[in-house]
Amino acid sequence: MESVDMAMRSDDESPRDARPRDRVGAALLVAAAWLGACGGEGPAATGSAEGTSASGSLTDATASADTSAGTEASATMSSSAGTTATTAADTSAGDSTDGTKFDLGVGPDVGPPACDRGGGKGGTDFSYIWVSNSAEGTISKINTETMEEEGRYHTRSDTAGSPSRTSVNLSGDVAVANRLGGITKVYARPEDCAETNGMAGLQTSTGKNDVLAWGVEECVAWHTPFAYSTQRPVAWAPGTLNEATCKYEDEMLWTAGGQNNVIDSLEVVRLNGDDGSVDALIPMPDVPIGYFGAYGGAVNAAGDFWFVIYDTYDVPATYLVRVDASDLTYDTVPVPSEICPYGFTVDRDGRPWIGSFCTASARYTPSTDTWDTFGALGYGIQQDQLGRMWLADYQLPGVREIDADTLALGMQIPLAASSPKGVSIDFTGKVWVVDMYQSAFRVDPDTLQIDEYNQLNGPYTYSDMTGWGLNNVANPPG
Repeated sequence: MESVDMAMRSDDESPRDARPRDRVGAALLVAAAWLGACGGEGPAATGSAEGTSASGSLTDATASADTSAGTEASATMSSSAGTTATTAADTSAGDSTDGTKFDLGVGPDVGPPACDRGGGKGGTDFSYIWVSNSAEGTISKINTETMEEEGRYHTRSDTAGSPSRTSVNLSGDVAVANRLGGITKVYARPEDCAETNGMAGLQTSTGKNDVLAWGVEECVAWHTPFAYSTQRPVAWAPGTLNEATCKYEDEMLWTAGGQNNVIDSLEVVRLNGDDGSVDALIPMPDVPIGYFGAYGGAVNAAGDFWFVIYDTYDVPATYLVRVDASDLTYDTVPVPSEICPYGFTVDRDGRPWIGSFCTASARYTPSTDTWDTFGALGYGIQQDQLGRMWLADYQLPGVREIDADTLALGMQIPLAASSPKGVSIDFTGKVWVVDMYQSAFRVDPDTLQIDEYNQLNGPYTYSDMTGWGLNNVANPPG
């Protein structure tokens, strides 16, 4: 395991500087690769001398007139090994979503057939969802097909990092952000792990009750410490597939952090995904933060880093921010005043989405600089293979569907959950919902079959937990 100390950098190793630039009103580049088979609206951000401000317009989308409306679906519940069986109450029958059904037997091909090694990409090798156990300072690796936990790993040496957001790259490996500072990468496949602890053979976790000590666990690839008191977003960029080796290269990792209630302390960092070294450090003193700061983040097809600020009451304005991957300049867009940002994703068309816990949730379209709101409240949000958006609905509680284009509210699927937070799609089209108590639910949106894994410990993840979100923008279906 490698550890990179940010504080110790010589001048020639200093990250590249970056400054705000003029906002570009044109559409973001959505580079479609091959595919085989975020208070308030009002004054714009005041930047440094080099930068200009940016604002977004607000339009209300035509959605369901009743914000709690939507077809409530009747679901069945089962359990798998290591779980407790739960039966969901029957509700009125609902209409299923029209459209071509996803082939549940085969994951989507990514890349040329010769390089289809599976990875986090839904091929035949493996597919995992990575969920943080914030209460114990670990992350769990759960097989999305068998629902068995195949590994659990510490995310900091002191176990006090309070891990939350996870992000999976196109190689299938995960990075996790500790809310109290530090990023850790874990390999998904034991064959990718190196023997580093001096003991014979490979030492790595095999499940929930087999958490190895920090420094003994050999599938922790690296840990980069940060002195932030709030560090939440983490998002892999696509990287490039080397068709000769069938491996992804130049996989870069974005994160953002700062100090609680220090209004000008926000920084964005880009890391080298191979060793965790700091590739770029981007101070953003003109983007005000409160206690929480940057909350959720994701990339578009070009690898640009989009993220949203959570704070709405203790800052002069709340912003959505985009960092350009090519020149490290950034744009800011004021978030509508009625939005309370929480969950975040970017869809395959490069549009950021915000799950909100007040008034309405929202979608931003960069090409038209337009906000559209829809009458559903929730937290985590992600788009599936058919283009449907799925939002963790804490009022139901459960998960609900939103049409990505019309913003019409679709079916609601109740879950036996206490506080559903995260949503992620797996590579067979199942919708995963992470509940804050102890469970992760797997929902088949077509059959409404629900499976539950309930051996987690204070799970608190609402990000790209499977890697589908990244794959959806890098290799959009079509």
